[in-house]
Amino acid sequence: MSHHRSIAAVFAVHGATAGSLATRVPWLQDHLDLGPGVLGLALLCPSIGAFVGMPLASRLAYRFGGRAATRVLLALWCVGLALPVLTPSLLWLFPAFLLYGAAAGMCDVVMNAHAVVLERHLGRSIMSGLHGMWCVGSLAGGGVGALAAHGGVDARLHLGAASLVLLVAGVLAGRDLLPDTAPADGPAPRRFALPSRAILAIGLVGFCALFAEGASANWAAVYLTEVTAAGPGTAAAGYTIFMLCMAGARLAGDRVVGRIGPVVAVRAGGVVAAAGGVLVVVARTPVLCVIGFAMIGLGVAVIAPLVFAAAGNAGPTPGEGVAGVATITYLSGLTAPAVTGWVAGGVSYPAAFAMITGVAVLLTLLAPVLRPAPAVRPPAVPVAGTRHG
Repeated sequence: MSHHRSIAAVFAVHGATAGSLATRVPWLQDHLDLGPGVLGLALLCPSIGAFVGMPLASRLAYRFGGRAATRVLLALWCVGLALPVLTPSLLWLFPAFLLYGAAAGMCDVVMNAHAVVLERHLGRSIMSGLHGMWCVGSLAGGGVGALAAHGGVDARLHLGAASLVLLVAGVLAGRDLLPDTAPADGPAPRRFALPSRAILAIGLVGFCALFAEGASANWAAVYLTEVTAAGPGTAAAGYTIFMLCMAGARLAGDRVVGRIGPVVAVRAGGVVAAAGGVLVVVARTPVLCVIGFAMIGLGVAVIAPLVFAAAGNAGPTPGEGVAGVATITYLSGLTAPAVTGWVAGGVSYPAAFAMITGVAVLLTLLAPVLRPAPAVRPPAVPVAGTRHG
């Protein structure tokens, strides 16, 4: 059980690191006097860094072991938290974000791969709860960041202190991770290889789930403001309720998956998310719209954890499988806000979320992809005197 608590704490620290920086982007924009276009370009760099780094993560885990790789990469990301706000000029901001994103993506891969190994060791689903702990950490980091921003605390001081605290927490969390039990005596994972057909199919499920999640997280507050005329407090509450529903559903998700299995869980989640999407599209009052976003959050919550678990079991190694799917889901997170904005600007906000509703319906059709592969039965041992042929 200590191994489970340890990896749960690692996920929480990872989430808190992400949530901490997200709240101080406005300070960074003011500090470096960045226009929206330049800031948007800079914010692409973490995803680019993650794309470059993630395929290398499984090789690090192979070389040094999953336990050591998780601890080192988590420490590097905690240290990298303060890099963007410490940059003296725009010239340094781009490489700072690239390094930050590379550490984030590589740590994401190795900790999920380690979780897959622990899940096998325990013989039960734990991935949903771990991703729930990530949400809890993200909400905690974001909450502290919001208080610091409201209090006018310099982001360099805030994130410098947060980096140190999270570094210590990460080091402590990693002490009881599951030790590596198998020596690295097989072939090394490939550096840059196209994902297999099975990984691509699993990745498509993850792409759809993360597309609906990313679009809702980034556009919920704007949608509530523009379509339902919600005030700033209600609009902000829409995003918070969405994230709280995701966190709660993920924390309870392992029990649900254990009872009904991953395929039924994804189908049910797709139905709930699609129903929430319909409510968002037709609602013209803030309360109904917030309920719709909450349903989307509940519906997609357990799908990403199930995708990572399935990929870890489908790849040549857990690290390679997770890396392949993580690359696809990061692409979804990168494109979802932009595509949603294009549709909203070119047609309307309800049309954009009609598209999200369609993506949720697609999840229900793709659910069988996550059906666990049947166990291979050992060949029968011939009984003496039995005739064959």
